[in-house]
Amino acid sequence: MKQQLAQLNYLKISPRKVRLIANTIRGLSIREAEAQLLLRVQRSAKPLLKLLRSAVANARNNKLDAARLFISDIRVNPGPMLKRILPRAQGRATPIHKKMSHVSVVLQEAEGAFKDRFVINPPVKKTKTKKERVRPKAEETKKVTPKEKGGFFRRLFRRQAV
Repeated sequence: MKQQLAQLNYLKISPRKVRLIANTIRGLSIREAEAQLLLRVQRSAKPLLKLLRSAVANARNNKLDAARLFISDIRVNPGPMLKRILPRAQGRATPIHKKMSHVSVVLQEAEGAFKDRFVINPPVKKTKTKKERVRPKAEETKKVTPKEKGGFFRRLFRRQAV
């Protein structure tokens, strides 16, 4: 079986938070993993999606069939830690550890092609025409009078003020 490896080093998110998302896409096909990552709200989903797309592009370049690829392994290892201090009362200091992650993805070709369960369409930008951008003039806007309204409002506004 052919494999493709892609790595993301020095991701400035703690490994524990990245593993939470990485574990959900392990073993999925490329299309399903991409759909999962697109719908996630966690901050680590975007870098993982970018890494996955990079790995697929590398695999296509190395003559692997993208329809048969799945994530066989994804590892999140701790990277270097930036150590900072926060001043506290009475001359004390509290340590702050800014953690980083190293992520590696291994894609592998399956025996058969996967059946597509999702269709991922890129978002389409709507452009306004010139007529839609211009505000309507005061005469063009129709004002609704109380007589045109029906039911309760018609009776309410038909009465004369005292």
